[in-house]
Amino acid sequence: MTLIKSISGIRGTIGGKTGENLTPLDIVKFTAAYAAFIRKSIQYNRPRIVVGRDARISGEMVHRIITGTLTGMGCDVTDIGLATTPTTEIAVTKEKAAGGIIITASHNPKQWNALKLLNHQGEFLNAEEGNEILHIAEAEDFSFAPVDELGQIIQKQYLHEHIQSVLSLPLVDKEAIRAANFRVAVDSVNSVGGFAIPELLYALGVKEIFKLHCAPHGNFSHNPEPLPQHLTELSSLTRSSKASVGFAVDPDVDRLAIYCEDGEPFGEEYTLVAVSDYVLQQTPGNTVSNLSSSRALHDVTISRNGRYYAAAVGEVNVVTKMKEVNAVIGGEGNGGIIYPAAHYGRDALVGIALFLTYLARSGKTPSALKATLPAYFMAKQKVELTPDIDTDAILEKMKERFKDQQITDIDGVKIDFPDKWVHLRKSNTEPIIRVYSEAHTQEEAEEIGKQIIDMIRNLA
Repeated sequence: MTLIKSISGIRGTIGGKTGENLTPLDIVKFTAAYAAFIRKSIQYNRPRIVVGRDARISGEMVHRIITGTLTGMGCDVTDIGLATTPTTEIAVTKEKAAGGIIITASHNPKQWNALKLLNHQGEFLNAEEGNEILHIAEAEDFSFAPVDELGQIIQKQYLHEHIQSVLSLPLVDKEAIRAANFRVAVDSVNSVGGFAIPELLYALGVKEIFKLHCAPHGNFSHNPEPLPQHLTELSSLTRSSKASVGFAVDPDVDRLAIYCEDGEPFGEEYTLVAVSDYVLQQTPGNTVSNLSSSRALHDVTISRNGRYYAAAVGEVNVVTKMKEVNAVIGGEGNGGIIYPAAHYGRDALVGIALFLTYLARSGKTPSALKATLPAYFMAKQKVELTPDIDTDAILEKMKERFKDQQITDIDGVKIDFPDKWVHLRKSNTEPIIRVYSEAHTQEEAEEIGKQIIDMIRNLA
């Protein structure tokens, strides 16, 4: 079993020994360290922390430990219960809270859970802040509150406010969506999307919804990562029900996968590309995605007279770059859309509303809309190395070998060729180099990736 402590939080499998898994003692220690960090850095006498969770089986247990620990640290808690990640992010700012904890292991299987940590803006902590919390946790440099200073818990629901904030976005056209009479298939993998997505769709004026795995009991009916090999039932349902479009989300609803009317996947990389194309038509400007995301966003942005920027992999890195270049939209190629007009966090609800508006206004089917976008294909491979091999040295040699091409080294090494690219990143947890490549055909993408892997093996 596994326990992973990183700058973005603590993640692990439930059960087993302390320090090796996500046990109650590990949860207490890390939550107390976060509370101590908040009290120290924000200088709140009695900070308020928002806590929300996805529907996974261990969620209630983890939730009780976290809320109890926070009150024991002298923090007041706004408990929003079962909630999507973007709902929790929005609740932090609406509550004027000092921070937030989202209890979710995102796309990991049901035996996993995690604590995602937010700042007072409802955004993920940066690397420096995350490292400080790790240090506090390891040193156990925290002190619990005396009895007269214990925190209090209030319970609120924020989904309605989240949906209203989506409906109020100027680029969301509720009337056009209602008039289009869309029939929508939804797979919410037995988590909080099971009630959040249908409620959003009804609010947008969608009358016919075909629900798949929408009971939020947390016993996931399939692998919860929204990839085509896990969404065959949604593909069949979309086709058999003659739905206009199909939507799938991960357990905490920050990633969005789209299915065309014929049951074919729209492509997780193209969720961001399509929504960005719509946004850029209405509000020209800059875009950002991470280095491993499709070049299609770059092409669409240039065609709409904007500038594209690349960020290191990780939501916090994308958000930082978006703020720096004043991007109108950004995100990641895993179906994560970050739309600053809503908030600086990946949000599948925002993605659905903008995509349906684009469909309604264009009069196109999803497959016809996809055909208007630049066509690329991606291959994701890896090369395994022995632990004693210096991966940094290998990446430096690859930079030298391809110095005549455009090189980006803010996160591993990305080599941009005129008609394709390859991105090499070393894993932080195992001796491998991830090799992502993209070209105009699947065969080309896989071939350039294999060529790079052969070069790495020769250098090793």
